[in-house]
Amino acid sequence: MSSPHHLSNEVKGIGLALLAVIIWGGNFVIARSVVGQIGPVSLGFFRWLIASVIMIPIAWTTCKREWNSIRQNIGYLSITALFGITLFNTLVYVAGHYTGAINMAMIGTTSSPIFSILLAFFILKEQPGLLRIAGIIICISGILWLLSGGNWQHLLSFHLSTGDIWVLGGAFCFAVYNIQVRRKPPTISSTSFLLVVFSLGTLFLLPGMIWEVNVSNPIQWSSSMVSMLLYLGAGTSVISFLAWNAAIAKIGIGRTVLFGYLIPLVSSLEAVVLLGEKFSSHHLIGAVLISIGLVLTNISPQQWFSRKKEVL
Repeated sequence: MSSPHHLSNEVKGIGLALLAVIIWGGNFVIARSVVGQIGPVSLGFFRWLIASVIMIPIAWTTCKREWNSIRQNIGYLSITALFGITLFNTLVYVAGHYTGAINMAMIGTTSSPIFSILLAFFILKEQPGLLRIAGIIICISGILWLLSGGNWQHLLSFHLSTGDIWVLGGAFCFAVYNIQVRRKPPTISSTSFLLVVFSLGTLFLLPGMIWEVNVSNPIQWSSSMVSMLLYLGAGTSVISFLAWNAAIAKIGIGRTVLFGYLIPLVSSLEAVVLLGEKFSSHHLIGAVLISIGLVLTNISPQQWFSRKKEVL
């Protein structure tokens, strides 16, 4: 029988995971809502600049203590920052100029795990089991259903839209980032890792931001623009990560990652309410297929068995 303390941790863990997912869901809505007000590179630059500044008081002492290890692994950290910070969200923000927030959320957050599994197979030599392969096939079916607009016959004359290509590019970059995170040296703590990666990613965005400002329309600064940048920098980049990590500590990584599957749904609901986008039946069918596939790719029979023993 579960103790009150255990139940308290369960509730807190679930609440923290949901908080992270709800905040992350707004990323796609903002990417769509600021089109015409700020360029995608500038949006990414200011987001990560704010996140870096917030991380300084959190990680500065630890970062100084681990500086030798950071310096020795600067190449690894630079590649991680390039794919996870500089490219990933910037490509998503570019996609916001061509497709809706629902499509971005559905395709972006669901194709990245598939890319991660494939990269893990080729780079880390991880062998996917039959259950995981079945999950990948179901996920791909769901993504194709979304891309076809809910009509399989459209696949006969199918071509990726511009927005789809940018979203898939961002998903691939995030998959590379995930592989890099799994190779993080144990001598670098999570907070130091975040501060360095955020800062490097922001630095890499600086030349692109300067170019963009000079060739495109000026940024339309307003109180709502500043609020959205703070939401991205403080919320989706710092608060969500800290809440997610705390959830992992309380309820375990196996259960926490399942809440990530809610991001497309949360983003879709936010897009319907805030942007007036239409959530169609083919979005629902695609979401169900993808959710089933993602669960199969991440939960093994052994994990279900061990979880059952924990409950007992």
